[in-house]
Amino acid sequence: MRIVDLTSPLHTQSVAPTKVRIKRVNHIKGAKLLALEALVAEKSIVKKLRNIFLFLLGYKKMGPKDFPHQEGLAWETIHTMTHRGTHMDAPYHFGSMCGQEKAKTIEEVPLEWCFRNGLLLDFTHKKAGEWILRQEIIEQLQKIRYEIKPLDIVLIKTGCDQYWNKPAYLTAYPGLSKDALYYLLDKGVKIIGIDSYSLDRPSFIMMEEYKEKGRNHDALWPCHFAGRDREYCHIEQLAHLDKINMPTGFKICCFPMLIEKGSAGWCRVVAIIE
Repeated sequence: MRIVDLTSPLHTQSVAPTKVRIKRVNHIKGAKLLALEALVAEKSIVKKLRNIFLFLLGYKKMGPKDFPHQEGLAWETIHTMTHRGTHMDAPYHFGSMCGQEKAKTIEEVPLEWCFRNGLLLDFTHKKAGEWILRQEIIEQLQKIRYEIKPLDIVLIKTGCDQYWNKPAYLTAYPGLSKDALYYLLDKGVKIIGIDSYSLDRPSFIMMEEYKEKGRNHDALWPCHFAGRDREYCHIEQLAHLDKINMPTGFKICCFPMLIEKGSAGWCRVVAIIE
């Protein structure tokens, strides 16, 4: 069995509009904070205040020398949005309602959707801003002689992960057409993943088209807003799809992080190849 990591990391140098800030606590500072945490863990308010007072006086102060190997624990505090790095968009991201039902948040996404047979479609020949069309998907399926099955996880390879953390990452990718999306959903697909910034085309192209077509709302994020009518999830900012050397015959595992009422959740997405 071979496991292929398809995940892009959270990175503080990301070119995305919303930055990632990671505050790191090293083992030395961690020792001091752990000691302070232990002092204020008392149930009694009186004891808590007493411990803090003694800590400030130096009677209950602890440091690295009090820990094994003179190190405490390290940790990070992360400030960013759930849509940075490899993440799964929940139906709630697309709108508050999906059809006549309340849209699912990320913790409501059925886990049964997230470990399924994978299908890899190669659209690395597509240029920035171009559509990935329904007929092109059908032609690829005919070429590999494969019929999509319900709950297959479809991965769309554009090759745009090569631009990760470069300005081109935000502009140099194609987008899935709404017609192509509906074709996949009609086959019973619930999760679609792509190795670019978004499943839709770059935002500046959509905005230009929106204005050119007399402020036609259909030009704006068509795949995202289609999720208001048809329930599905998509995974954005995948990577390393080129390491999967077959269009079918592998599993995809993509369980999202459990975030209460979340519109998305970070994923460690892997392909499992026998």
